[in-house]
Amino acid sequence: MDAIEVLKTRRCVRAYTGDAVPRETVEDIIDCAHLAASARNDQPWEFVIVTDREILTKIADLTTSGKFIANASLCVIVLCKDSQYFLEDGCNASQNILLAAHAHGLGACWVAGDKKPYADSVRKMIGAPDGYKLVSLIPIGHPAESPKKEKRPLAEVLHWGKF
Repeated sequence: MDAIEVLKTRRCVRAYTGDAVPRETVEDIIDCAHLAASARNDQPWEFVIVTDREILTKIADLTTSGKFIANASLCVIVLCKDSQYFLEDGCNASQNILLAAHAHGLGACWVAGDKKPYADSVRKMIGAPDGYKLVSLIPIGHPAESPKKEKRPLAEVLHWGKF
């Protein structure tokens, strides 16, 4: 799948088969994430891969809109060192994860981290030190659904010169 096709066809997947994702595939996805654009090239990110079903369920139970994390093959926890542009940098890395997962034929979905009441609990659960912020939780797995949600037409969102 070429880059343009990946960008145009990626959708959030919230149902997974439960089949394992090969380690090499996960490492390639994270390789794509750590190469994301970063303000001042700070690269404040760290990535924790959770595959333990008990921990996935505990994380899912903490969230308000991520119960499906419990059924994913894994969850990538994106953390960033608390710095001026941690959120922008972490979001760039998170988007790369979503796109790389799709390019590998996997499903993924962004679950919010920053500013959520469970952020510190998740950080502590996985042993991340103080001074790191939870940016996102990204469950990944082999898709058990094929979402076809329509996006707004380009003509509706594109403005030339002024709004």
